[in-house]
Amino acid sequence: MSTMSRTSIFLVLVAVGLVSLLAHLSGGIDIQILNPQGPIALEQKRLIITAVLLMLIVVVPVYVLAALIAWKYRATNTDAPYTPDHDHDQRIEIVWWTIPLLIILTLGTITWKTTHALDPFRPLDSTVSPVTIQVVALNWKWLFIYPEYGIATVNYVAFPEDTPVSFHITADAPMNSFWIPSLGSQIYAMAGMSTRLHLLADQPGTYHGLSANWSGEGFSGMKFIAQSLSREDFDSWVAAVRQISSVFDTGEYDLLALPSSHTPVRYFGHAQPGLYDYVVNKYMQPHDTMPVRVLHDE
Repeated sequence: MSTMSRTSIFLVLVAVGLVSLLAHLSGGIDIQILNPQGPIALEQKRLIITAVLLMLIVVVPVYVLAALIAWKYRATNTDAPYTPDHDHDQRIEIVWWTIPLLIILTLGTITWKTTHALDPFRPLDSTVSPVTIQVVALNWKWLFIYPEYGIATVNYVAFPEDTPVSFHITADAPMNSFWIPSLGSQIYAMAGMSTRLHLLADQPGTYHGLSANWSGEGFSGMKFIAQSLSREDFDSWVAAVRQISSVFDTGEYDLLALPSSHTPVRYFGHAQPGLYDYVVNKYMQPHDTMPVRVLHDE
């Protein structure tokens, strides 16, 4: 393959990428991480776009120069200057070292500030009290426990709009990664440990949740529905689930924990208190009285 052919392919790929990004920004493509439905995801989108634009300051000139140089110094162009002894140009070296260095410093500063501001363990500032939802990653399904309401769900989680949600996350399976792309911030779920994630949806909507970490043959079906409801609809939903007679206790949990894929949505009107601690502590020593291990203090 000739140099011109390679250059043409590179330029086409760059063009396709830019067109795709512009199409999404104009509403033509639904990419969840670029379609934020909450303040965390919005800030992450801004960081992604800023990082891409900063990197394009280097990428675009490189591809343009690659095409120009390949064209100017092609074998058939006998008018191109031939300088085989040229091996150093201080002006050019200053340019190609200074610009990337400034970009790296700028990008590093922005990333450092943003990642600390969006710390998933950090509670969100709000005048509304948060809703606590306990999450257990299983093979290959998601369990959600509402300790404040005494209910539980499988592969479906609901929460009120404009209300901080405090997710307490663990696993009773290989390590997974809990992620609702439209709301932002994926975080790992690990057996024997409890971690935190604070999110907020600023409007009603239905979002896709998934595991972002491969965890075996049923991984492709390890998805769940996340729904943001108005406060009135959320309260009605909780009341409706409470009317369901099914009881979720340790015996029911042990059955649910058995490996299964593409598990349908299930609701339990009565959840035994302390189930989340039961899941976390089952990996402790038999007579260990240590409290639940939390990866990060709030």
